[in-house]
Amino acid sequence: MTTAELTRQATSVVASIHQQLPVEIKALAVRVPVHYQDRPHPSLLAEGFEPDILGLFTGNSHGSEFSHPDPAPPQILLYLENLWDLADGDLAVFHDEVRVTYLHELGHYFGWDEDDLADRGLE
Repeated sequence: MTTAELTRQATSVVASIHQQLPVEIKALAVRVPVHYQDRPHPSLLAEGFEPDILGLFTGNSHGSEFSHPDPAPPQILLYLENLWDLADGDLAVFHDEVRVTYLHELGHYFGWDEDDLADRGLE
């Protein structure tokens, strides 16, 4: 599947998630930009991230923006080729992996750590 088609599919999944979120959560979620990339940049791998990483939240979590001397805007990165590889070419599995990965990274925006995410089935 082409990058353009994977991006279209993933964008559709994220938009669908936004429609299902409670109003107060949706208002926060839609403010966090989602960027769709093929694979992680080599500089990210040089920082120690695994090459098969599915997604990444960067920036300051909600409510902590002003507690940092140099606040960074939040963003979510989804690595489409890695998600597609994990789905083994199955579009339904790809959609599910995009959903779980997006919600996992959105959870980081809300300040949830890995244990909080696991408790919510978003590991």
